[in-house]
Amino acid sequence: IVSSFKATTSRAVCQLVREYVGHRDGIWDLSVTRTQPVVLGTASADHTAMLWSIETGKCLLKYLGHQGSVNSIKFHPTEQMALTASGDQTAHIWRYMVQLPTPQPVADISQTPCEDDVDFSDKDEADGEVEGPNDCPSVRTAVTTLRSHQGVVIAADWLVGGKQVVTASWDRAANLYDVETSELVHSLTGHDQELTHCCTHPTQRLVVTSSRDTTFRLWDFRDPSIHSVNVFQGHTDTVTSAVFTVGDNVVSGSDDRTVKVWDLKNMRSPIATIRTDSAVNRISVSVNQRIIALPHDNRQVRLFDMSGVRLARLPRSNRQGHRRMVCCSAWCEDNTSCNLFTCGFDRQAIGWNINIPALLQEK
Repeated sequence: IVSSFKATTSRAVCQLVREYVGHRDGIWDLSVTRTQPVVLGTASADHTAMLWSIETGKCLLKYLGHQGSVNSIKFHPTEQMALTASGDQTAHIWRYMVQLPTPQPVADISQTPCEDDVDFSDKDEADGEVEGPNDCPSVRTAVTTLRSHQGVVIAADWLVGGKQVVTASWDRAANLYDVETSELVHSLTGHDQELTHCCTHPTQRLVVTSSRDTTFRLWDFRDPSIHSVNVFQGHTDTVTSAVFTVGDNVVSGSDDRTVKVWDLKNMRSPIATIRTDSAVNRISVSVNQRIIALPHDNRQVRLFDMSGVRLARLPRSNRQGHRRMVCCSAWCEDNTSCNLFTCGFDRQAIGWNINIPALLQEK
């Protein structure tokens, strides 16, 4: 039964739908808006964040407010606001207004010329690629600038309700801010080395931070009078990200080439461990299908279910897929042509359509 089930799930259909090209340097992070219109946001080492039309691949808006690499981007749960974290030691909250273009027919991506040969000739190719997106409107000023860190701000996220945000920094602290006043509410200290990521629970006042010290920490703000913290030591190398699922799980990924699934009610040991052949970067979990997308240093992206069963590997060849390290993955639950996005050091984001057999979804 197990072998036949694995054979069925491995036939997940993964199709590359669209490439989002325009950044001048590697893309560290991406996410999809939670409000209409549904757009893709990317954060790049080229000091910019961009918003894209998912259906056409057109750049809709460019944010130019940061003085350093933009390391993460997250959208407000109900308003048209974005939160970006940067190497300039700040996090910015900025407003956007975009209008979606009319969708065009999907181009045959298989005809895209192979650019493997030019991966490392940075300047010439990059300058040629970005002429189109330079035409898109830009925002240069933040509504709110959050400045309490003494090092690179590597990630930031909105707490449920969108009235507070949390930031994670290389100064070994995570900070909780009030959005309206931009005041520092709490500094979350305890990690021994630089933080790599932070994530908030979709429905509860819970935060998880991950670090190069091989641990991740769960911070509980549900009771205003108690701010409890739990430390989890399941990895042997840098924890590159830890994310909540809609249920009561946390999924953590690490440079030790493992991904672990934890139960929030009993986090003494993981309920599943996925072993891979390459370091794992910023993972994401599909809300609807509960599928984990693993972006790897070795340019691969793999999909697993919550019990650790491998479902698929995204196609990668000379003509399609990432040509350098894949930094991040993000799921889109809205009814768009793409339901998974990935980005990497090759300066592009890619939209995929992932079709999982019904047998798996019933599991």
